[in-house]
Amino acid sequence: MHYGVIPPYMLRKIIDNGSGQQQNCARNTLTHVQTLMAESWVKPEGAKAAPPEEVQREIYDAEQTQTLPGTLMRSEGQPAGQDIASNEAYDYLGVTWDFFWQAYQRNSLDNHGLTLKGSVHYGKNYQNAFWNGQQMVFGDGDGEIFNRFTIALDVVGHELAHGVTETEAGLIYFEQAGALNESLSDVFGSLVKQFQLKQTADRADWIIGEGLLAKGINGKGLRSMSEPGTAYDDPLLGKDPQPADMQGYIQTRDDNGGVHLNSGIANRAFCLAAKALGGYAWEQAGYAWYDTVCDKTLPQNADFKTFAGFTIQHGQKRFNKAVGQAIEDGWKQVGVL
Repeated sequence: MHYGVIPPYMLRKIIDNGSGQQQNCARNTLTHVQTLMAESWVKPEGAKAAPPEEVQREIYDAEQTQTLPGTLMRSEGQPAGQDIASNEAYDYLGVTWDFFWQAYQRNSLDNHGLTLKGSVHYGKNYQNAFWNGQQMVFGDGDGEIFNRFTIALDVVGHELAHGVTETEAGLIYFEQAGALNESLSDVFGSLVKQFQLKQTADRADWIIGEGLLAKGINGKGLRSMSEPGTAYDDPLLGKDPQPADMQGYIQTRDDNGGVHLNSGIANRAFCLAAKALGGYAWEQAGYAWYDTVCDKTLPQNADFKTFAGFTIQHGQKRFNKAVGQAIEDGWKQVGVL
């Protein structure tokens, strides 16, 4: 299974509204994304276990081809070069590793020291970043709608978190379980950024992909976790279609049953719980979500209600009744419970 950070519906809007060049870029990316979504996931092989507490990174240059991984540019411990995308990829893979280790004592995505690989300059003006089950891949964007995809730390965190969800919960990428899969990546992606900026829940912007939309596009980012449906409103991209609660739940056959759409509901539940609990969001709400992902009794086809129950239990078990209650209130406010 492969996951891209730009949802198919955004690319379709560009195909409807963009210039000839913009339409071509979006069409090529969309075709590629659909091919990726159809492929099955292969577990990363030959993962050399790193010593605990040490990140291992490799950054490659795909040189505008779609052949992976490309030419090795930088290995762990080597100094930064001139290429800004490869430096950002290297740094942000490191921040994400640090976050999972320091917050949850998790040793890389698989918890066994998996080497974090990233390929930059993938394809020509490729409008996406994705995790392909083995590594991170970053397009350069087209500069007109999207900037380079290494620019946003939360996008890197989002994609790498798919590796954690895959390893632990294996949530199927369809309908509510798929929306939870996407939401978990937004949650951890946002937490990685908050961790790096040392922001408390009330200070965070809760925007996914801040800085990714090019100059002249009317929007703050790809998604808003605190106010789904308000991230962008632009003639090219249309209006952010995410619902904020179950009343707006979207039944669709597109986007694997609306995985990037309905994820907004679960995102907002997390955000409400984190703000109610106060302090750093990764410490209580984030830990309850992390414990839920690692719970081997969580069904792979869990719906929102089932998942919500697990997060409440884990909040109570790891902390106390008050934490469980704050999490329950969050899910109630979005109409899941």
